[in-house]
Amino acid sequence: MAGEIKIPGFASTAWSALAFLYVPIVVVILFSFNSGQLITVWEGFGTNWYAAALQNDDLRRATLNSLIVGTGATIASTIIALLVALAMRGGHVGRRTGQTTYTLMTLPLLIPEIVIAMASMTYFAAIGLHLGLGNVLIAHIVFCIPFAYSPIRARIETIPPAMAEAAADLYATPWRTARHVTLPLLMPGIVSGAMLAFITSIDDFIITQMVAPPGAMTLPVYIYSMVRKGITPEINAISSILLVISIAFVLMSYRMNQRKT
Repeated sequence: MAGEIKIPGFASTAWSALAFLYVPIVVVILFSFNSGQLITVWEGFGTNWYAAALQNDDLRRATLNSLIVGTGATIASTIIALLVALAMRGGHVGRRTGQTTYTLMTLPLLIPEIVIAMASMTYFAAIGLHLGLGNVLIAHIVFCIPFAYSPIRARIETIPPAMAEAAADLYATPWRTARHVTLPLLMPGIVSGAMLAFITSIDDFIITQMVAPPGAMTLPVYIYSMVRKGITPEINAISSILLVISIAFVLMSYRMNQRKT
């Protein structure tokens, strides 16, 4: 096309970068179907390592912990994000207050995760909070809030204020307006934010590793403990399952957020 600027070597560099990122993932998935004991020597196709992973009691326990924390963090962070987004809508707060609130809500996205993990661990130790898996849940709620907030905020900005004004003209109370107008229009953003929060919690390792007490192991922490003992095709199988789940949630979140009002 006319006006396009072509930079020599740009395309090859981009494809090389993508290959560097995704080829190892493809290799992990491929060797998860290796029937042999070695992770780098193909000995034949088989699904025995998936069966071994599903029959692992420690793995099931870690998965259950991840689901408990992920579900709790998703519900709490999505509710908090929704309430803040509704409070910020329509100029109900001052510009400076709005900017400060938005900065605080999205700050965990900018701060290195190890800093959040250290701060959470130090804070829990300082106040003497020992809730077991509850410590992990609280830390995950804080970390997941911006992931839930961003899609909701983006969605709420697409809703014309005239929708609520029209409902008020028809004598709808603020509660009925929120229930029958605002929330249905916001639902794609809410679902998208909830799925992002859930998969962020399920995939988290650094915060969980720093905060979780003994016996509160989640799936990523369990995978790390297995790697320290030696990599087997069972780890490839677990990683592949987790990867597929993560991709599915991210794609669903994207599709939900792309729905028009």
